[in-house]
Formats: sequence, structure tokens, C-alpha cells
Amino acid sequence: MKSRAQRRIAIVAATAAGSALVLAGCAGGGGDTEGDADGTTTLTIATFNDFGYTDELLQEYMDANPGVEIVHNKAATSNDARANYFQKLGKTGLADIEAVEIDWFAEMMQYSDLLAPVPDDLKGRWLDWKEAAATDAEGNLVAYGTDIGPQAICYRADLFAEAGLPSDRAGVAELFAGDWDTFFEVGADYVATTGKPFIDSANSVLQGIVNQIEYTYEEPDGTIIATENPEIQAAYETVVEKAIPIAAFPGQWSDDWYASMANGEFAAMLCPGWMHGIISGEAPDVAGWDIADVFPGGGGNWGGSYLTVPADGENVEAAQALADWLTAPEQQVKAFVNAGTFPSQTDAYGDTNLTGFTNAYFNDAPTGEIGVARAEAVTVSPFKGPKYFQFHDALQNAVTRVFDGLETPEVSWESWVTEVSAF
Repeated sequence: MKSRAQRRIAIVAATAAGSALVLAGCAGGGGDTEGDADGTTTLTIATFNDFGYTDELLQEYMDANPGVEIVHNKAATSNDARANYFQKLGKTGLADIEAVEIDWFAEMMQYSDLLAPVPDDLKGRWLDWKEAAATDAEGNLVAYGTDIGPQAICYRADLFAEAGLPSDRAGVAELFAGDWDTFFEVGADYVATTGKPFIDSANSVLQGIVNQIEYTYEEPDGTIIATENPEIQAAYETVVEKAIPIAAFPGQWSDDWYASMANGEFAAMLCPGWMHGIISGEAPDVAGWDIADVFPGGGGNWGGSYLTVPADGENVEAAQALADWLTAPEQQVKAFVNAGTFPSQTDAYGDTNLTGFTNAYFNDAPTGEIGVARAEAVTVSPFKGPKYFQFHDALQNAVTRVFDGLETPEVSWESWVTEVSAF
């Protein structure tokens, strides 16, 4: 396995060169409908973080489809992918298949006419709410659902034990059973006992709380409620008062955040399934990580993405076929096994490869069973309007300013209010 630095260099080099991974031979750019000079069709797919699309999985498709080569480009973060997507959508330069993250998905749906619709015979494959979010006003399904993000708690069993806390999964689930106040009390006790941060980041807590609010920054009729929503203000105040004192970092995805997974700087993370692959990939030699079937306040879904096919791509039909294959139940289960990305298709939930899966890295945690249980615990699917990403990103920045001591909680909130009014 490559080190974090090696893999990060590969991603940076890929961003500069325009391709991260070329499978089954050397190919450049995206092919065309007539194929490349040697008769092959080159398909490019752009993702971010870890979708579970390993070399081996993509090779399966190429083995079954001679003459197809796949180039996999992976952005370092969802934010990077979003910037690239909206800069190039409807123009040139996007991959044949582009991944879209749920937090900016509604923003993308404003341009659904620039995407090739999903064939009608695939409708009904996904969870109702997952498919409904990707259906435009004309009834076109314009994106292929990948995963959903039912959340549990990932924790360092060794660090919990050293702090005198329960360290087995059942004990940790019982420890955190209850509301957010229970979670913060445990975190505060851990910090007092060890002198170390408890949770990885303050903004991950903000995300967890916001994901339990039905209407956050916008209402379905387009009304902006961001700065007037008492639930959002309460979430912000809770985070700056209770999460910042127990957090190692203001936010996620920094180099220091990645490195700290391995050195034991923090003991717990709010953990959707797709985070499993990130943790194990960044801290491959750590033996202490485990997963508890619990989440503050009951349940929450963080993330979950889609694959889209730009309508002006050079290989639309071939790209649709690959997107179909990647999001079929069988491949969703394989992606889950690879990276913890929990399937969004109900047909996958009866697959024993999912329900019986245990993750050796996480002390043989039954992550398949935990994912099903956490998915069933989700009772709120927040409405995310076209400006959700901008509003939420700005609120995270407000939390960061407080964490870094640049502004008081009150001043940072007012700065956010001013910023939101300009969107």
C-alpha cells in the first residue's frame, strides 16, 4: 500500500496532468465515438475521496468489454471537484463520467438539461428519496446514485480504554446512547482525563447536527431562511460552545488532519460508511480503530454521491453503460467492501456479501450490519436547495474563525450573516 504522501503526490500530479490513473494501457484524454487510433474507446471518470473504485474493480469492466480503457481521475476533495465541475459543465474538459456530491447536488440540478438522462429501464433501482432527488421537473432521471452515508461512531478502542471508557462496541454504543449532550459530556470527560482532543473536528459535529434538521438554509419554494432559522443558530452555538473545546481541528481534509489519524491525536469521529476507507487508507498500521452502532440523537445521513454523464461528452452511450455497471447492486456491494461506501440500492441489502461483511481493519466490526441499522435509524433527509453548499461552507468557515481565535462566536456569526446576504 502506498503511503499517504505517495498517494497525495499522485493525486496532485494527476490534477496537473489531467489524468490520475490509466488502466489497461496508456491513453490520453477522452476518446471519441469512433474510438482512438488503435480502435479502443477511452472513458474518463472523475471522482473524489474514495468511491471504492479500485484498479481491480475497473479492470473487471474492461475485461468484460474488450476495447474499452478507463482513466480514473480523483480530486483530493469534494470542494475541488465542485469547482472543476461548474467551471466546465456545458463547455469542454469534463470527464465522460463526473461524480457529484450530495451537498452540491441541488445546485447541479439547475443544469439538468446539460446531462444525459439515465435510461428509463434503470428507474426504480434506487431508494425512493435517492432517485427523487435526481429527477428533474420534466421527469428525467439525470444521475446514477452511488452510495448513501448512514453515520455511526468510529473510535480508537485503545485510547478509550486508556481513558477508562468502555472500549468494546456494545459498551461504546451504550455510552453514547442518547442526545448530543451525552456525546459532549463524554468528550469533555475524555479531554479532562487525557489532556488530548476527543473528536477529530468541530465542523464534522456541525455537519452531524445539521444533517438532522429538515429545513436548513432554504425551503422548497426557494425562500432563504438561513440566518433566520433558529435551528441553524442553535447548531452553530452548540458547536462553538461544546464541540470546539473537544476537537483537534476546525475542519477535515487538511494534511495535519490526515496525519493525525495515525498518531492518536484524537479518539473518535462521526463516521459515515465512506469514511471507513479513508481512515484505513490514511492509518494502515493503526490497530485500534473500531465502529459502534450508535449516533447522537438517533441517526443521520452524511453524504452519498451520484455519477453524471455530461450530455456533450464524446462517449455518452459508452459512459452511460459504465455508469450503469458501476452503480448496479453487485458493484455497489463491491465498492462497499473496498471502501465502506454504503449502497443506495435496496436490492443490495439482501446480499450476504453486504450483510455478512466484517471489516478486519476495524477489529472485525460487522460494518454491513451496522450500515443497515444506521440506515434504518435515519428519520430526516434534509432539504438541500441550490445554495446549500455556499451557505453551509460559509457557516463552517465561521466555526473555523472561532476555533482559530480570529473572531468571537458572536462576531463570526454576524460575519456569516453578512456573507450570506451577498449570495
